[in-house]
Amino acid sequence: MKKKHGLALSLMLAAGTLLAGCGGADEKEEATTGGESADKFTVAMVTDIGGVDDKSFNQSAWEGLKAYGEENSLEKGNDGFDYLQSQSDADYATNLNTLARKNFDLIYGIGFLLQPAVDEIAQQQKDTKFAIVDSVVEQPNVASITFKEHQGSFLVGVVAGLTTKTNKIGFVGGVEGDLIKKFEVGFVEGVKAVNPDAEVEIQYAGSFGDAAKGKQIASSMYGLGADIIYHAAGGTGNGVFSEAIDLKVEDPERELWVIGVDKDQYEEGNVTTKDGRELNITLTSMVKRVDVAVKDLAEKAANDEFPGGEVIEYGIQEEAIGIAPHDEHLTDEIKAKVKEYEEKILNGEIEVPTK
Repeated sequence: MKKKHGLALSLMLAAGTLLAGCGGADEKEEATTGGESADKFTVAMVTDIGGVDDKSFNQSAWEGLKAYGEENSLEKGNDGFDYLQSQSDADYATNLNTLARKNFDLIYGIGFLLQPAVDEIAQQQKDTKFAIVDSVVEQPNVASITFKEHQGSFLVGVVAGLTTKTNKIGFVGGVEGDLIKKFEVGFVEGVKAVNPDAEVEIQYAGSFGDAAKGKQIASSMYGLGADIIYHAAGGTGNGVFSEAIDLKVEDPERELWVIGVDKDQYEEGNVTTKDGRELNITLTSMVKRVDVAVKDLAEKAANDEFPGGEVIEYGIQEEAIGIAPHDEHLTDEIKAKVKEYEEKILNGEIEVPTK
């Protein structure tokens, strides 16, 4: 399989625009006709169980799809851009196949949990273009989008290590595996680089869509003295924010923080205290520009530049991984240290491990 690493967002990719099919030509639904829809490149995505409004990974992907649609005068629906939401793992293959039968030109599987389903349906629907985000599918009609999450996690680890007052920090993962391990390992490495005395407690929820479990884990961590928790848990991470907000409402003077993931989660950390004060408990967020990658690939595919069979990796160098622009909680010293380590990663002085 041909692989391309560190690919710039502006890189020209390769292949063409095809209509989706299901089995033989006699089974294929007729393409939508009428108006301008026949001339427009249509895109759709299937979420994992975190849902399209998980305030994290799926939501970022959907924002990228909407941006592509808006820039190309498309409307939500079968003639433009759309999504199907998965309630369980069993929905993945069904949803992908449903979109293929609706003749979407490009279909995304959002998240590594969809890897087996994308692999299966791509082999059945050989005339349909697919993309998998956060995993690799070795099929000629599938583009694989990956990110250097360990780099961004290292940087927010630096922030956590320099900010903690208790030297107790938490990491909450969704489903344990190679992908989320990159977040965990990079984060711990960043913390230890600037604060070797800090302890990082690691727990996995076993789900990306269980906010109640995330809240429970956060309650335990904060209860044992952690003052910062970094989550890489999708919708489960909403529970981490919920617990931190509840604790802050009860004790506005308590210094505790959440580090967001995938998109800028500053708004998720807004707190209104009992006496009406407006506070915020999002220390920073590790931004992973899924929206940029999704939109970028759609544009390339629409221009007959689909990278079928390739792996495209986005990192700090491609400005697809980094720290959120909200930095009001960070001192100038911390900002300078983050910049210092970012440069070390870029020039190869530091190679952040992935496992």
